[in-house]
Amino acid sequence: MSGLLALALVSRMTFNPAIKVCQVGYLPNETKIGILTTFSSGFAFIHVAGQDKTVMKAPIGNSIKDPDTGDDIQQIDFSKLTQPGTYVVSIPGIGDSAPFKVGNDVFAHAFRLAIRSYYGQRSGIDVNLAPDFPQYHFKAGHTALAQYDPSSGKTGTRDVTGGWYDAGDYGRYVVNSGITTGTLLWAYETNAKKLAKVKLNIPETGKTKRPDFLSEVKWNLDWMLKMQDTDGGAWHKATTANFSGFIAPDQDKAPVLVVGTGHGEFKNTTATADLAAVAAIAARVFKPYDSAYAAKCLAAAKKGFAWAQAHPDELFTRNPKGISTGGYGDGDARDERLWAAAELFRTTGAAEYQKAFLELAKAWPDSITSGNPPGWPQVRPMALMTFAMTDPKIADKTYQTKVHADLARAAKEIVRRIKDNAYLMPLTTKEYYWGSNSVVANYALMLQVADHIAPRPEYKQAALDCLHYLFGRNTFATSFVTQVGTQSAMNPHHRPSRSLGLGKPFPGLLVGGPNADNGKKPPAKQWEDNWENYRVNEVAINWNAPLVFALANELP
Repeated sequence: MSGLLALALVSRMTFNPAIKVCQVGYLPNETKIGILTTFSSGFAFIHVAGQDKTVMKAPIGNSIKDPDTGDDIQQIDFSKLTQPGTYVVSIPGIGDSAPFKVGNDVFAHAFRLAIRSYYGQRSGIDVNLAPDFPQYHFKAGHTALAQYDPSSGKTGTRDVTGGWYDAGDYGRYVVNSGITTGTLLWAYETNAKKLAKVKLNIPETGKTKRPDFLSEVKWNLDWMLKMQDTDGGAWHKATTANFSGFIAPDQDKAPVLVVGTGHGEFKNTTATADLAAVAAIAARVFKPYDSAYAAKCLAAAKKGFAWAQAHPDELFTRNPKGISTGGYGDGDARDERLWAAAELFRTTGAAEYQKAFLELAKAWPDSITSGNPPGWPQVRPMALMTFAMTDPKIADKTYQTKVHADLARAAKEIVRRIKDNAYLMPLTTKEYYWGSNSVVANYALMLQVADHIAPRPEYKQAALDCLHYLFGRNTFATSFVTQVGTQSAMNPHHRPSRSLGLGKPFPGLLVGGPNADNGKKPPAKQWEDNWENYRVNEVAINWNAPLVFALANELP
């Protein structure tokens, strides 16, 4: 022990990014791996943070070449460390890792910041992130009535206030709100007992019987419902004609426009079906707390689905004349209709919705696969996973059995891919594209849904590995979530953050991550912490949603 202690007392440097750990921490009984990218032989030593107290030594593994980063990697396994506390990995001659915690509640703080980030994205209301971050605030923006753009097919004004700003800009988009709000509602539905108790210090706290989590979701859902026309169809977005400069929301004085397709029915199928799917989930999730609101959501879902079925190919593929904000164009609305049918069937049990779902599902004989995580352009995985979670007493047994088998097969392949990756993460080489970090989070979601249906410890561990990557066990030794971890992304492409000029960004935001669509190699190195580079460092509500889902499933 004296020799071990002597090694432990070697002068240690401050955090060395060559030693990469999950800067949030690890659950007591999970596999705990650190990554070293500067060669060393022998052992690493686990110290209590801030003390010269060695609690264990861990072998440093053989060097592995990681082709996606170009890094030479040695893994450090300290899984035997189970005692709650705060620690560092120390390697003689190299230094210390960032500190990390071990405990059952290691993800609680990150979860709070990630879900509260939505309050920081609210439109139409004064925002103040006190008591946690009182310096982060802005005045209500975009509070005036919106004008109908010619592309909407109408003239005059409409109240579309509220909702969440979509990303680093001040636009609000029904399509991207769809998968975002649906994912968050799923997070609540699968973790209701835990999340019902969470207090978020939002304006609704203590003023309603609804849990704070659902009050936050309702802020955006109310906006989505405002985007639905009386015939059931939904317009595509509510934005200014062009992106604003990097100013606070209340300083953006350009008129908000209700934007449609500019042709045909002017509303579009993808936005309408996304709205129908989300409203159907809300109908069952809100029912215990507000039956009237749940009924309103169900009526909107039914009306929206009917419109989408009657107009299956009213597509928004590009911006209409005079509009240059986010497109969210999609040339195929079948997956959105599939999702709406699945959620309406899960909520109502009505045979007509299962019939529609099964008919639409014929377009994709492969069901769920390991290389097709959810995303706003492709919500088929959402449809199939919700059908997998539907009450087996009402679901078509043959097809549900197939989906269960396909989901298990996909989950096992994702697990294998994570185990084979030197950084223990799920991305394939071709998946380093815009928002690659959200792809990692959505793989965690898929693994957790698979675990919800048929629990397997390897699914749970693989989902945790996805979180460990996002929180610093990556080539950059950086947490991709703002203000989470010792070294986190500091310069997101995010207008409220830039407008305050505090030097640190709004907390809890997942940045996009490595994006190799520029053709440069290695693909996993294509990230920089630069607010001007929206290709890699923008934030978006749909990227944070699977992060919230994954974290919610790991709360004690």
